[in-house]
Amino acid sequence: MNKNIAVVLLLVLAAGCSSTPRDGAYAPPMDPSRKVSEQDCSRQIGTDGGNLLCREVTAAERRARIAEEERQARARKEAEERAARERLERERAEQLAREEAARKARAAEEERLAAERRRLAAAAAAAAAAERERQEKLAAEALARQRAEQEAREAAARECRRLEQERSDGRALLANFVAKYGKVEEFKGIAGQITAFLDQARKVKPCPPA
Repeated sequence: MNKNIAVVLLLVLAAGCSSTPRDGAYAPPMDPSRKVSEQDCSRQIGTDGGNLLCREVTAAERRARIAEEERQARARKEAEERAARERLERERAEQLAREEAARKARAAEEERLAAERRRLAAAAAAAAAAERERQEKLAAEALARQRAEQEAREAAARECRRLEQERSDGRALLANFVAKYGKVEEFKGIAGQITAFLDQARKVKPCPPA
């Protein structure tokens, strides 16, 4: 009995709601096999599921609904603001990471260039040192050659003077022999030859300077 009364009431209420269109929306006819969709008759009726149960909403319920909608709107706004802050923080962190990566890349490039400059400077210094060593070696070899040539010239000059001195001493001995023994009958012949030899013009090659 009670079930029949409830069904009748639902049909009456649904008919009342369907007789009063809300913003061009019409409630579909009741279907006992569908679930009941309780809705506020003062608002647009949704027809997407269930039997419609249209009823008047009290002021307290309306205030509660408005408060809930405002709370949900605030929650959505706060969520959007939080999402925006998180997005900005994420973008800022990504920007800082890019800047840090760029800074590290610049530092690495500067260090590479500095290392290349040091390498080139070291190579130039090594080349300069090698060139100085080569020049010093050439100078030492040239000085050694000069000293050897000077010593050879001095030795040749000394040898030439020694030979000239020997020739002079020999001629002096021959002249002394003629003067001392030339009148002796036994040595007259040889003394004459010696005198003729001593009287010949000498072709003396001068000694080179030391």
